[in-house]
Amino acid sequence: MPQTVLQPLFESYTGQQLGQVQELPSSGSHRRYFRLNGGKVTLIGVIGTSKEENHAFIAISRHFREQGLHVPAVLAVSEDELAYIQEDLGDKVLFDMVSQGRESGIYSSYEIELLRRTIEQLPRIQFLGGKGLDWSVCFPQEAFDARMIDFDLNYFKYCFLKATGLEFNEIMLQEDFEKFKADLLEEVEETFLYRDFQARNVMIKDGEPWFIDFQGGRRGPIYYDVASFIWQARSRFPEDLKQDLIRTYLRALQQFRKVDEEQFRSRLRLFVLFRTLQVLGAYGFRGYFEKKPHFLASVPYAMQSLRTLLQTPFTEYPYLNQILQELSVKPELNIMQEDHRLEVQVYSFAYKKGIPADTTGNGGGYVFDCRSVNNPGKYEYYRQFNGMDPEVIKFLEDDGEVTVFLDSVYKLVDAHVQRFIERKFTHLQVCFGCTGGQHRSVYCAEHVARHLADKFNVKVVVTHRELNTEKML
Repeated sequence: MPQTVLQPLFESYTGQQLGQVQELPSSGSHRRYFRLNGGKVTLIGVIGTSKEENHAFIAISRHFREQGLHVPAVLAVSEDELAYIQEDLGDKVLFDMVSQGRESGIYSSYEIELLRRTIEQLPRIQFLGGKGLDWSVCFPQEAFDARMIDFDLNYFKYCFLKATGLEFNEIMLQEDFEKFKADLLEEVEETFLYRDFQARNVMIKDGEPWFIDFQGGRRGPIYYDVASFIWQARSRFPEDLKQDLIRTYLRALQQFRKVDEEQFRSRLRLFVLFRTLQVLGAYGFRGYFEKKPHFLASVPYAMQSLRTLLQTPFTEYPYLNQILQELSVKPELNIMQEDHRLEVQVYSFAYKKGIPADTTGNGGGYVFDCRSVNNPGKYEYYRQFNGMDPEVIKFLEDDGEVTVFLDSVYKLVDAHVQRFIERKFTHLQVCFGCTGGQHRSVYCAEHVARHLADKFNVKVVVTHRELNTEKML
């Protein structure tokens, strides 16, 4: 199916014969993504189920490119707009690159710099992206409006608030919701609201942020995306980092309009509250109704943000404020649940230093020998790099042996992980060895770790022993 639809697009655009086709982890929508290789060309192929959603992405992407924004170029589109090919931005996702800070709550200077670079690009997306954009292409609607707010507030009320068992007066709550909605809609601007501006939708290419998955964007207020990025519950940004990112955004905003910082912060606070309620609604639906416990495990993080927000009461919405105060102190919503998911430990290593020890005492797992794959380390140029660097990634993927190797690995490991989850096992170790533990094994460990983290509800810890690095996905 992918080859049938994407092959003519790839070959017509590039003039090269399509070779390797690798399916990539899917996003939140029903679109499927593929890395397409042919000759020395690598592109991304996309197959969607909604013509309108695809049309929105294609049209917005082309407009953004004209405005000089960092988004992937759409290169060829099928006649029915259900498939297209676009520029390949690589594999470095901001979400992965700040994982150490997210897990520990302590962000390194490198991670902070990446976050700053990202949010300082937001005003450009909002103002340049909105300039001259035909809003009618936006899907499923053109603008942030009363109906959208109603959907999200009702999502919170019925999927979270009622599910907690807290009794409330629905009439009084609705009266405050109406006031809140009017305040959120007070400013109308011709600016682009990304709607899903978060670390999973930011790629890092040549050290700079590039942006994807903006097809749900529409005309709307600038505060929404700032709140989405800085107050994402599981990011665990310390207060000083939140303030740093706000200041970074405001400096960049000055290029497009005069900034009244007091007024900005006052408006931003309303959208932080709105996004918090929206997120709690999502957690409630996924957790209470779809019975996915890892979403409920995120509730305490959102409650922590809510308690901080309520330190200054929302006196303009007295009944809503009262309900949120009661919610924020409910013990069962504030317990950080122990994570009982399967933990998959993925290692890269050098054979000459021995296979990594199993510290869990369980034994077993996999050890894959990557030495059958063509070795970039035998060339002087590549010795300065490792398997996470673009130079090595290109070498391995152009050669193609590593893709065939990993296709077999995925089948074996996926079956093992699925069975371990069913049997409620707690640990699995997957190791990749090569000669020096720098190139092939690092590449394979990174790709398998990301594959498992995206496909299964498991904890994944990836350790590059010879590079002395470890991170959790």
